[in-house]
Amino acid sequence: MWEFLQNWRTVAWLVGVPVLVGLIGHFLIFELLRRIARRTGKIIDDSLVKRCYRPLQWIIVVFVIRLILPAGLPEEIRPGVNHILSLFLIATVSWLLIKSVYVLEDFVVDRFAIDVKDNLRARKIHTQLRVLKRLVIIVVSIIALATMLMTFPKVRQLGTTILASAGIIGIVVGMAAQRTIATFIAGLQIAFTQPIRVDDVVIVENEWGRIEEITLTYVVVRIWDLRRLIVPITYFIEKPFQNWTRTTADILGTVFLYVDYTVPIDSVREELHRILKHSELWDGKVCVLQVTNTSEHTVELRALMSAPDASTAWSLRCEVREKIVDFVKTKYPQALPKLRAELHQLKADGK
Repeated sequence: MWEFLQNWRTVAWLVGVPVLVGLIGHFLIFELLRRIARRTGKIIDDSLVKRCYRPLQWIIVVFVIRLILPAGLPEEIRPGVNHILSLFLIATVSWLLIKSVYVLEDFVVDRFAIDVKDNLRARKIHTQLRVLKRLVIIVVSIIALATMLMTFPKVRQLGTTILASAGIIGIVVGMAAQRTIATFIAGLQIAFTQPIRVDDVVIVENEWGRIEEITLTYVVVRIWDLRRLIVPITYFIEKPFQNWTRTTADILGTVFLYVDYTVPIDSVREELHRILKHSELWDGKVCVLQVTNTSEHTVELRALMSAPDASTAWSLRCEVREKIVDFVKTKYPQALPKLRAELHQLKADGK
């Protein structure tokens, strides 16, 4: 018993000193990196220090223990300790890989901002990154779990038995998970072909909104009144929908006005141009007024105007509609819609 305690004291001494030295070295290196990150002001330096500090610390600890500890252990417990340390090492390395994905995300978010105009390229990259980030995390987690399980001899034997009947199991699982697999493939297709991107303006199920989040299984659409519409990702592969910012955010807005035949169209056209010229919402590209239809009572005028994005176009349409109506009502009240009737005086019947 005394010899066993003496061995453990020796092991603790042999392990404690290298681990302490490793932790001190790790702290000093990261402290130096922190100071460098503060001076450079770059997001990737701050992100590396913030996200990778703890995983690397545990990797150093586990690696040093695994390197030194088995030499001082009794033969009967050495395999078990080696096995436990191997499991910890696999887990910490997987942790570091997942944190590296978050470092990449921080870098991309800082470099490609989507809260600016003409952000098409940024939205494309954000969409791909969000889908691929989840995919990498899932793949790394599955591989790490499978690797840890395969370190157990009984699980390895079970895996060999399962592989012998993999053909039948694959068919059964494929039929049972057909919908799941289709959803997964649709998520990858969305990421690379990009019929939608993060912050795209879309009309889905007769609702106007923006793409807020894209996952491997569903898409979140933020509707104009701040409701959230949750749509399966396969919807955007299988059904038609409107994407108002597929290639550019520019959009045309329309305002319809119904007036009497006596309206002076040229005056209304000049007024439209004056309204748009003094509006901060107009981008200066399109200003058109046309007679698009007539009926037995009114003339239909369509004002066509351009705006840099869908939200601005909506506000511009409301502004133009209000001011055009006020202009016609004030300057040409006789041109407002009216119903005409003819009254004939009836002659007396001679009585």
